[in-house]
Amino acid sequence: MAANRTPVPLRLFRLARLALHLVRGLAIARLRYPRLSEAQRQAQKRRWSRTLLSILSVSVREKNAPKELPGCCMLVLNHISWLDIFVIDARFPATFIAKSEVRSWPVVGWLCTLVGTLYIERGKRSEARRARQIIAAELRRGTLVAVCPEGVTTFGRSLERFHSALFQPALDASATLQPVALRYLDAAGRHTDAAGYVGDTSLLESIWTIVSTRHMVAEFNLLAPISVHSQTRRSLAEKAETAIARALGVPGPQGISRARNPSRKAPGTSADPPGEPH
Repeated sequence: MAANRTPVPLRLFRLARLALHLVRGLAIARLRYPRLSEAQRQAQKRRWSRTLLSILSVSVREKNAPKELPGCCMLVLNHISWLDIFVIDARFPATFIAKSEVRSWPVVGWLCTLVGTLYIERGKRSEARRARQIIAAELRRGTLVAVCPEGVTTFGRSLERFHSALFQPALDASATLQPVALRYLDAAGRHTDAAGYVGDTSLLESIWTIVSTRHMVAEFNLLAPISVHSQTRRSLAEKAETAIARALGVPGPQGISRARNPSRKAPGTSADPPGEPH
């Protein structure tokens, strides 16, 4: 384990570079982003995310990734870390669905808001309907939307139940579902918990753990697309959940105990729209 740890001076150097990169990202998002075309925005998000991962010594490994995704597409992925957003954006810049509390997070929340994250207010049925309509409209106009339907983070050794309400906009927009199986590996190719933003871990603690790790590989596997034709949101949730669990080789929700699999609401976490049955 010690062989995969970085010296303290290198950790501090990474932290300094990360802080500067975040400040630069805020400046770009506020001053330049609104004036860019959609293609330019995607290129900017891709470049910024790749630089962020490079600073943290996280490389991305793709499996089965096509050159392009369908025009009306929703990415569905398991959720491990706040890094997940940037791993996806480094290859397929997407609009993520997040709980409304993320807006108030210092730096991370501001940056997410400036680049167009869609938020869901929990506890209000009318807000759930409004969010569903907005997400469906974004899908129809060709925006790549990404959701993490577990609603919580895990270490990636198992899956939580997928909340089906988040699949309703895909049905409304007749979008293609693209399941993505995500995991983090160490330099030797073994599963690592270093990226996990789980339990009572704070964002600063998570960042320190990541900068203290010599190298990580974020591996995402794009699985067979799922058609929404003749499906219900519950059946779509079950299909996506089963496909991702099988690809990761982990148990699904029926095979785990929450006591043994701590999880938490986290920045960038998709929220299950309130007042809607699963």
